Amino acid sequence: MASKIALGLLCGVLLGFVLQRGRFCMVSAYRDVYLTKDNRLFIATLIAIAVQSIGVYALVELGAIRVAPVPFTWVAAVLGGFVFGIGIVLAGGCATGTWYRAGEGLIGSWIALFGYMLGSAATKFGALKPFHDWITGPKAPDAFVYQTFGISPWILIVLFSLVTAYAAWRHLRRPSVPVPSLPQRKSGLAHLLFEKRWHPFITGALVGLIAVLAWPLSEATGRIAGLGITTPTGNLLRYLVTGDVKVLDWGVFLVLGIAIGSFIAAKGSGEFRWRVPPAKTAVNSLLGGLLMGFGAGVAGGCTIGNGLVNTAVWTWQGWVATPAIILGTWFATYWTMVRPMRALRSVPASGAAFQQGAS
Repeated sequence: MASKIALGLLCGVLLGFVLQRGRFCMVSAYRDVYLTKDNRLFIATLIAIAVQSIGVYALVELGAIRVAPVPFTWVAAVLGGFVFGIGIVLAGGCATGTWYRAGEGLIGSWIALFGYMLGSAATKFGALKPFHDWITGPKAPDAFVYQTFGISPWILIVLFSLVTAYAAWRHLRRPSVPVPSLPQRKSGLAHLLFEKRWHPFITGALVGLIAVLAWPLSEATGRIAGLGITTPTGNLLRYLVTGDVKVLDWGVFLVLGIAIGSFIAAKGSGEFRWRVPPAKTAVNSLLGGLLMGFGAGVAGGCTIGNGLVNTAVWTWQGWVATPAIILGTWFATYWTMVRPMRALRSVPASGAAFQQGAS
């Protein structure tokens, strides 16, 4: 148990710190491509995937870790991913985003986190488990993409890394836009860690490195997997309700560490403060959290489990669920942001036309 606590918390604190300081949000990464045509965070997620993919399969080649097959439940991947995408927009953050924003003092994220715990636990272990078992029944024969094509995973890794490097290079060639910042008050390492604005690409690379580190740290406790958020979050609620210490695996301490690491980063940078959301936002946060827990439970992972880890190890589950998550994000963005904004813009024009007709 001591190793699970120490190694899980270590990885979680590192991840939470980097996520908070780098403002690394996969909801924004997916949403901004559609909403504002800004692809910086999306490229950063590609960098995180590429770095992890290279690191994980290098460790596999060295015999340091092993990657277990992930069943390709294709119906569940599509349905769960789409629902999860809707949920993260309503909740205002994905699985890791909810955990690290809770560490910043956002009460709305605490509400979303409770919904996420409840939805995940109900889907994987509770009342919705019969539906979970039914929808995850249909399985494809191959777990890995390279297995289907009969090629080495390194071919896919190299091709993906080259595409990612090209996308990053093209973005960095664009003229930079000055970003206003507060006067520097810290110096040295304190300035770098708690004050200096982090570039999304640097943050993405750091997230990828932490994701690589998660594999040997997790496997050292007997858990054959990398980063994971959904099942540990559900297990945390199971422990709180039942007191069963058997569910307290490495992943549970990972997610707790994310909140702790974010709290440390937010306190050090002066960004921590308790913030209570309006009633409507609180309701959306709870609903979004419930949808997140259900969707991730059905799809076998969230934006981390599927969007970062399963894509990096080239499972079909990750590469099918992730586009479904993105489509769900865009669908919810349209109905909650784009459509209302278009309606507001049309109001003055309608009013002007009515006045002209009356005259």
